Amino acid sequence: MNREDKLALSTQAIAASSSCKEFKEAAQNYIDALDTENEAQAAKALVAEAEEDINTIDDTIAFLGSDFAAELLGAERAAQMLEHSMQLKADGAIYCDCPGCVAAKEIINLKAEILN
Repeated sequence: MNREDKLALSTQAIAASSSCKEFKEAAQNYIDALDTENEAQAAKALVAEAEEDINTIDDTIAFLGSDFAAELLGAERAAQMLEHSMQLKADGAIYCDCPGCVAAKEIINLKAEILN
């Protein structure tokens, strides 16, 4: 994995509106550490954060069906997202498909290359 690929992957995590603050910080720290003695440590932190933050489709469905989601997102939007997530599950999805989870999944999938 070259530097440009690492930058693109990290930038995707930062740009995702659904990425939590800690995931964005880990991605920025990784970018800042590229080509330095701190890169390996920052890579481990980024992968760990991705693994912690990715949501399964079942967890996503449970959240979107909650009163909290209706309050946070609005009842109509939560219902639309719930319907979408239920369809994803019916189609065999394991993980949420929001931009943050997609970025986390890509980092997890490339874990061996990132940690090398």
